[in-house]
Amino acid sequence: MNRVESWGRLYAPPHLLVPLPDLEDALRRIQSTTGPALPYGNGRSYGDSCLNADGTLWQTRALDRLISFNEEFGQLTCEAGVLLADIQRLFIPRGWMLPVTPGTQLITVGGAIANDVHGKNHHRSGSFCDHVKQIDLARTTDDVLHCSQTQNTDWFAATSGGMGLTGVILTATLQLKRTHGPWLTTESIPYYSLNDFFSLADESEDDWEHTVSWIDCSSRDSIRGIFMRGNASPRRDCPPGNTEQVSFPITPPVSLVNRISLPLFNSLYFHRQASNAGKRVEHYQPFFYPLDRIKHWNRAYGRRGFYQYQSVIPNEHRKEATEQMLREIKQSGQGSMLAVLKTFGARQSPGLMSFPMEGVTLALDFPNRAQETLKLFSRLDAVVKDTGGRLYPAKDARMPRDLFEKGFPNLQEFMKYRDPGISSSLSRRLTGS
Repeated sequence: MNRVESWGRLYAPPHLLVPLPDLEDALRRIQSTTGPALPYGNGRSYGDSCLNADGTLWQTRALDRLISFNEEFGQLTCEAGVLLADIQRLFIPRGWMLPVTPGTQLITVGGAIANDVHGKNHHRSGSFCDHVKQIDLARTTDDVLHCSQTQNTDWFAATSGGMGLTGVILTATLQLKRTHGPWLTTESIPYYSLNDFFSLADESEDDWEHTVSWIDCSSRDSIRGIFMRGNASPRRDCPPGNTEQVSFPITPPVSLVNRISLPLFNSLYFHRQASNAGKRVEHYQPFFYPLDRIKHWNRAYGRRGFYQYQSVIPNEHRKEATEQMLREIKQSGQGSMLAVLKTFGARQSPGLMSFPMEGVTLALDFPNRAQETLKLFSRLDAVVKDTGGRLYPAKDARMPRDLFEKGFPNLQEFMKYRDPGISSSLSRRLTGS
């Protein structure tokens, strides 16, 4: 047994690790496993959706081969362990890129599908699985299922955002989009109220593909933040980008994100970004993946790890609910350097358990302060529940079951597609199996 932790580093339970070295051997190993098992990609989920305490993890990272690419139509078929970073690196110079990516490119294709990840362009392009053409799904009880939006459509919907619980994704066919190169025309704008944020978000949807904001959740005086938006640039030169990483060298005994450092960092960051506001042309990597340059940045939260709390609130409650959540966070004396506020568009998600829905989403990291942090989350949960919102399972490590059930009304339909040989720490916590 090997101890495995998720990106939040809250705990590291023991697991039996079973590598899947190639497609030929994968199905045999999957179907010969006894006891509860779970597919595991690059371990970038923050909570326990990628953990299976005291059970088996099927390691999929070795399934990292590109199978075929249609240069005319931009369709890529690859194995599930391929990293999004490798797709971007290889295909942007050829004039194609992923239509949707989250805040890190260091996740696998299988993980992106299992969590139906979203990016900064939901209002324009939806979520990751909107651009998946086909999935080959290995079940512990069946042969491989070929699932798409036209074949085994019910299995496709269950697997998109299905948290790895419907089977093991072996391969996928992705629809890439045309690009001139790795450059974006971007603009950053300081804002000083939630009214300002929502005005910027609403007015940007028609003319800007990517929109997101950093918000200062520790400011005592007023709500302030930096709104960022971007479009593909016509610039065509294609340098490789900055692939050098700096590494956070140690895990400190206590979190470096605390009541002293948090307001200082946030104030310095806001004023620096505000002084440099305006339009520029920049490489896609720092705009889409600002933290990927810092290897092991999660160590900064200390030995006790950290939680990420990401909610989405329907538009009819977006302003008052966001104000209330920020007020609770400020009054608690806790907060995040990495607070992200952005909107989701009016698009139907492809998966039964997909997280995005029309509204506003707030994502924050919180150092683990045990009961102090959990009590704050209970107050935030009440806001989410009362307004008909939901929490993101890929980021979650402690969501109450009743909030999960209310936030995901398709849960009972999804349960019909559960693979009986697959379980996770999250599924046992939230569904009992």
